[in-house]
Amino acid sequence: MALTEIIEAEGHLIDSHIMERIFDTVVENQGRFEVEKFHIGRTNSEASQLRMRVETPSREQMDRLLGQLLGLGCVPIDAGDAVLEMITRDRCAPEDFYSTTNHKTQVRIAGEWIDVQKQRMDATIVVSGKHAECRKLRDLAAGEEIVTGMRGIRVIPDTKDRDRLSFSFMSNEVSSERQVETAVTQTVAIMRAVREQGKKIIAVAGPVVVHTGGSNPLAELIRLGWIDALLAGNALAVHDIESALLGTSLGIRASDGRQEEHGHRNHMRAINAVYNCGNIEGAVAQGRLTTGVMYECVTHRVPFVLAGSLRDDGPLPDTVTDMNEAQNLYSAHLENAGVVLCLSSMLHSIATGNMLPSWVKMVCVDINPAVATKVSDRGSSQTVGVVTDVGLFLDLLIRKLRD
Repeated sequence: MALTEIIEAEGHLIDSHIMERIFDTVVENQGRFEVEKFHIGRTNSEASQLRMRVETPSREQMDRLLGQLLGLGCVPIDAGDAVLEMITRDRCAPEDFYSTTNHKTQVRIAGEWIDVQKQRMDATIVVSGKHAECRKLRDLAAGEEIVTGMRGIRVIPDTKDRDRLSFSFMSNEVSSERQVETAVTQTVAIMRAVREQGKKIIAVAGPVVVHTGGSNPLAELIRLGWIDALLAGNALAVHDIESALLGTSLGIRASDGRQEEHGHRNHMRAINAVYNCGNIEGAVAQGRLTTGVMYECVTHRVPFVLAGSLRDDGPLPDTVTDMNEAQNLYSAHLENAGVVLCLSSMLHSIATGNMLPSWVKMVCVDINPAVATKVSDRGSSQTVGVVTDVGLFLDLLIRKLRD
């Protein structure tokens, strides 16, 4: 016997091609649909509204269909409240726990739709009274209640902005043909807008920033107050300090691009110098470290997190080697972020994308198009990939901001 559900969706359904995706999803799941109501929004602020009846041959197919339609912003009109189950053991959820996306999510509690806080992908939803928030599996505690199943959940996917003149370049298209100066100009506009909104600008940077000569403009961005937090790995700090102390990066002289004699050990000498001062802040306080990205972070009280990895040399005493702790620190600094600049660091950029809600814009700069593509896959319209030399991008960026 066929099963029937009536679902509704609201938003810029046509502009963002969501409506056609809804129809395709129903057909791909051997279902049928009949549109009962469709209202087209006529202004930038007015949303379109869709109400349709869907039918599938079996309950299993209907459950699968509803799960996919949920991610497109569809909600069954008789969904009722979200189903809650209590955690009986730390870090262990029921088999049918709801796993979040990075899109804005609401849950229905006692007949009222409640916004889920700390939105991120691949998390559970913990509910306490009329408060709901995303929580990683490892942080679940016995006695808490989490959302299970697909009922009483509303996902609001990102939609394309109808204002074509406003941040129109912010899409997940990745192209090496995009003019760098155009991308820089738009990035500056976004950074200024984020500042006016009172939100943070976060930099996620890899050691390539130093290798390509981008450390000076990045240091100036920090000095001029354009960066609110720096998220990186051990390598960025090591090579930035090596450059500041010894004038080399991976043993290559910044002055002429030639290999320094015995330069292969310079990064180890830099690590040793920091250990002799206690940590990076100690190296600045004792006058050993007087320039560079890390120097500016310490001097201007810009927080930084250095997340360690298995391949790290040293690592520096400031490097966080506990990955769970490093993730938590990253997440804390990403709260209230308006834009994240991902600067030639594939692993840290992808990790950051996993922690962000879909409405936080990301600008991913890398010479490798595959990196920008992987980061843009984390969300829909939140990421732009700029395929270029990161040193060139940062140099142009600081010039535009000076103006």
